[in-house]
Amino acid sequence: MKKLSKIALVAAVSALALSGCGSSDSSSSAPAKNDDGAVRLVVGASPAPHKQILEFVNDNLAKDAGFTLDIREYNDYVQPNVALNAGEIDANYFQHLPYLENEIKEKNYTLDHGAGIHIEPYGIYSKKIKQLSELKDNAVVGVTNDPSNQARALDLLQKNNLIKLNPQVASPTIYDVVENPKNLTFREADAPSVPKILPDVDIAIINGNFALQNGLVPSKDAIYTEDPTDNPYGNILAWNSKATGEKLEGVKKLDAALHSPEVAKYIRDTWPNGEVIPAF
Repeated sequence: MKKLSKIALVAAVSALALSGCGSSDSSSSAPAKNDDGAVRLVVGASPAPHKQILEFVNDNLAKDAGFTLDIREYNDYVQPNVALNAGEIDANYFQHLPYLENEIKEKNYTLDHGAGIHIEPYGIYSKKIKQLSELKDNAVVGVTNDPSNQARALDLLQKNNLIKLNPQVASPTIYDVVENPKNLTFREADAPSVPKILPDVDIAIINGNFALQNGLVPSKDAIYTEDPTDNPYGNILAWNSKATGEKLEGVKKLDAALHSPEVAKYIRDTWPNGEVIPAF
């Protein structure tokens, strides 16, 4: 049997999850409607591009559709689903479907979702090399530690023939690398922290929204970007499966607005270089 290179694993980098900003009042105790009759929705979102897109909807489409948004900003990938499952917010907009499916499987959340709204292509970034062909043996690779996004990151390495993953594993992690010819070392961090460790690694694979939040432009700064064609990682609006009545009606109206031609145009105009792409 062919001898495979052994993966060297650096201890994971830990970072405290930051909870969302804003009031601690739960949506269940807040009034369902404003004085003008519009359904009031409390929506959790990442700062970019999700909050920006929601602000566009709130400023331009919400009034005619009969809802208004109270947008709560979150800077991590954990608390938005915790808050949504607990009924503290009415919806969230920060994640793609594979991530949500993994969260539901691991934590038994009762959450529902709409179709993909936008895609943020993943990118490989480096402060030390200009192209992947320059990557040396024993290089250190920064990757996120959440399972669905780690699988997405590793797929980029496999597409560039830097590693080979176990084809029998649906959502592979660094432990499912079966060929590692350059003897790459993987340094894990939570998704918001991966851009922070970029100076300390040879390459880092960074989520699109956290690249934007840290001043990285995928079309200019990434040495390799994910192909958006037939991409399964469209970001979605999620809501609590137990939602009923006016709140559920309002969430469905918000989801429809997020799939409108106006939002597609806003995304294309705001990110003309493909940093964010409509998924519909």
